[in-house]
Amino acid sequence: MFEGMAQGRRAVAAADAAHAWVGQAQRGMLRAIAEVGRTDGWRADGARDLPHWVSMRYGISTWKATRWVGAARALEHLPRVSEALCSGELSIDKVLELCRFATPRDEAGLVRWAAEVSVASVRHRGDVAARACREEVAGAERCRSLEWWYRQEGRRFGLYADLPAAQGAVVERALEQMAERVPAMPGEDHPHFAPERWADALVAICSATLAADPDPDRATVVVHLQPGGAELEDGPAIFPETADRLACDARVQLVVEDASGDALRVGPLTRTPPAWMVRQLRYRDRGCRFPGCGTRAFTHAHHIVWWGHGGRTELSNLVLVCSFHHRLVHEHGWRIRREDDGQVRWSRPDGTRYRAGPSAGARPDDDLDDRTVLTAAV
Repeated sequence: MFEGMAQGRRAVAAADAAHAWVGQAQRGMLRAIAEVGRTDGWRADGARDLPHWVSMRYGISTWKATRWVGAARALEHLPRVSEALCSGELSIDKVLELCRFATPRDEAGLVRWAAEVSVASVRHRGDVAARACREEVAGAERCRSLEWWYRQEGRRFGLYADLPAAQGAVVERALEQMAERVPAMPGEDHPHFAPERWADALVAICSATLAADPDPDRATVVVHLQPGGAELEDGPAIFPETADRLACDARVQLVVEDASGDALRVGPLTRTPPAWMVRQLRYRDRGCRFPGCGTRAFTHAHHIVWWGHGGRTELSNLVLVCSFHHRLVHEHGWRIRREDDGQVRWSRPDGTRYRAGPSAGARPDDDLDDRTVLTAAV
């Protein structure tokens, strides 16, 4: 019996040591993620932001990836929490939640508190802190207005709204929430581009409203192709690549014109894939088919062989992609190919094949000081 108890104590000690080693490894991982963010090392991998890159590369949920990135940045200024993770005093789950609200001033006391309570308690405190938002002040309901106009010969659209504060808060909240969901285009993920993100959010909200309209004629887009360019009927000139993207999943009629503007050929009016085909496509692909993405919001039925190049609207030529990766294909040079085995292959603009996940046989870089700690722990 005593021998069995001794073995049990040794097993517990081994588990504790392994727990501390895992904490040290996780701290090294978070430090490396922070460095990837500082050096923009994620930008060339088809990700819209750092959490998206972490989610795709390491196969974790977007929610968890967001927590990892938040903790990676917070731990740079929380040495006591970092020490608690490396020593095994706090688990990674508690640290991820603690990093949501801990500050350098109160971290020592919070570490002692978190060690004595459940993960749920730490998460609840973080949720309470996150819900502390600005108060809405009631305003007059009258004197509200909304105006819009075209300028620069129809190439620009202006919008002006004057709303009571309470209603403005609703608009603001809706735009902020949608802006968090709408993917940022390459080079526009910095806070400096917040106005661009809000504009994209407004367009996304309006697009969703139109998409829900049961009348398909409301969504018809007429594209005039001209030598070296294209334009929308009663609308602005657009890039040919944009016209190709619109043709993927919009109801489109092509009007081919010569240099003088005379119509040479009017193509048939085409529609988006029928509802049954879209349902089958969503069932087959589940989400965006960019390796590791899987996003289900703002997805489009992309023609692998583009509709404008003769691609047919059939399941074998369709793939589900999110709006972010749809633009990468049409306007940023990425390419998609479906192999004979049905697998979808992605290539970077330079033609090299893109593969998701960490590099095979990857090892920590010599510059990361966690390597010495991890080696000693083993």
